[in-house]
Amino acid sequence: MDKATSEEIEAVRDLVQRFMQNEVVPVMDGFEKRAEFPRDLVRKAGEAGLYGAVFPESVGGSNMGYLAAAVIQEEMCRIDVRFASCNNQQGSTCPSCIYFGGTPQQIRKYVPNLLAGKTIGMMSLTESGGGSDAAGNMRTFARRDGDVYRITGQKMFASIANETDVGVLFAKTDREAGTKGVTAFIVQPKKYPGWTAQPIDMMGLSSAFRTNVVYLDDFVVPVEDRLGDEGDGFKIIMRTLQPGRVGVAAKALGVARACYEDALRYASERTLRGQPIGRFQMIQSDLAEMAVAIEASRALVYKAAQMMDESLPSNRIAAIAKYHASQTAKLCADKAVQIFGGYGLAKEYRVSWYRAYADMFFTGEGSANVQKILIAEDALGYKLADRHHGKTGLRDIRKDDVLKNSEQADK
Repeated sequence: MDKATSEEIEAVRDLVQRFMQNEVVPVMDGFEKRAEFPRDLVRKAGEAGLYGAVFPESVGGSNMGYLAAAVIQEEMCRIDVRFASCNNQQGSTCPSCIYFGGTPQQIRKYVPNLLAGKTIGMMSLTESGGGSDAAGNMRTFARRDGDVYRITGQKMFASIANETDVGVLFAKTDREAGTKGVTAFIVQPKKYPGWTAQPIDMMGLSSAFRTNVVYLDDFVVPVEDRLGDEGDGFKIIMRTLQPGRVGVAAKALGVARACYEDALRYASERTLRGQPIGRFQMIQSDLAEMAVAIEASRALVYKAAQMMDESLPSNRIAAIAKYHASQTAKLCADKAVQIFGGYGLAKEYRVSWYRAYADMFFTGEGSANVQKILIAEDALGYKLADRHHGKTGLRDIRKDDVLKNSEQADK
């Protein structure tokens, strides 16, 4: 980063830290105890600009870019990963799908309110039998019925689907066409019938931000809320997952830093045989490994984000960053729990639940094994990771201000 960019990014970091410490930290434990979704807090985060970093000003974004977005997610997760868990739905995957594949009218109608936190978002791709072939093995089916689609099926691990106002859901419109039969839809669960979201009990994760099974029973979606043409869903989701990987990598980096900082503090305060346990070489060894891994992950995450800001081929580096940062989060969480000893399992210390989020980020936006396959096949020349760069026909958020361009065209 040059000096000017660095100053801008550090100003963003400072803004996030102040918001989290002043608005989130004092109240988040209360929401957790009540298992209550903090809708007003999400709106405040939107008003503070925490969800719109990569989007143009015409839709309510700040146009600061992917590096700023990565720093925002890193700091939110470092301070309270529970509240940060809705960042994807508000500022990444959900509005990005709409921006990449939607019409100017769809973008104008839905994206600004998502970024502002006025409406709660969601993106649902995964199914119980799909695994890492979520699109190709999809069973959820959308049947055209006049001027609406009727969607039947079941989705898994749909974050905050029990609270969402506007989301993006993927379903097959052609069962025999593989990934080319996948279509993307804008969904409004509170407006149309046929949607049931059932929260899943997840060990160690937030009771305020729930992941869900979604049951779809002839769920209604107007044709006007289809994203792109039938069969465009796969390229929309693949285009969205690339920056999503960097976002998850940034979250994992935040978790790693939180565990490291808590372990440092505990190692300085906890005494054994008259001295802080940080004086013992085994503890020092663990802390050193954590520090090295964090610095390497930070370099990779920031590099991937900067390359996306410059619209350079970045699928490969995004996979590397996501793989390394998720490994780092697990390493730091495990070592922090070991340093805390029995207290590492006590809920009063956040390392106990940060460990669960480290496991989640290890899988989210593509498992570690999927990233390794992508990286290895690229290295071997079997399948270049960046082969589709610039060829999807979808928009580039960093270059294409859709609403501004459409207004100029209207004139």
